[in-house]
Amino acid sequence: MITWWSSLSVLMKVLWVITLASSLIFIIQSILTFIGAGDSDIEGGMDVGGNFDAGVSDPSGSDVDTATETDPGMNLLTFRNFINFCLGFGWTTVLLRNQIASNVLLMALGFLVGIALVAAVMWLFKWLSGMQQAGNINVYKSALGCQGKVYLTIPGERQGEGKVQITINNAVREYDALTDGDSIRNGASIRVIEVIDNYTLLVEEINPTII
Repeated sequence: MITWWSSLSVLMKVLWVITLASSLIFIIQSILTFIGAGDSDIEGGMDVGGNFDAGVSDPSGSDVDTATETDPGMNLLTFRNFINFCLGFGWTTVLLRNQIASNVLLMALGFLVGIALVAAVMWLFKWLSGMQQAGNINVYKSALGCQGKVYLTIPGERQGEGKVQITINNAVREYDALTDGDSIRNGASIRVIEVIDNYTLLVEEINPTII
């Protein structure tokens, strides 16, 4: 083992460290997810994957049971996606090192495989999330007319997606959101005026601020 490690170039040592470290973390994440101990991503703070149920006390002193449904696979800059990228990048480069002489070509191929793995995992999370939502509620019937808050600023004129949290059946749920009007800032109150698909809503601001 020591002889093999000593025979490696500096580049290969770095690649093997990335590969083995990401593989170990991936295995730990998978075990924790499987046993239900937790499925969290680091994104500044903690980006919780799955459903989060909590009892929240409101100012009046009563307890509110809130179920928040999030979609971890759709957040690009997360610790899990970083590990997935390193996993694809690392194993591609170490396994193909002897077949590809050019370091630049090897790095480029590893980068592409890493990106492809992240995209595949994000798609899988979105698919699973859609199945879970479909099993709980009919968003086309339940979300229309609901009110909520903007969680991530929504660009105006359908130029991009933001995120909103609305209450359906006494549970707070998070969806992507578009708007036909001006951009809607984070924290603004909104109303759902159309359901575009299982993940995306068309909303309008309630009592927008006129400057």
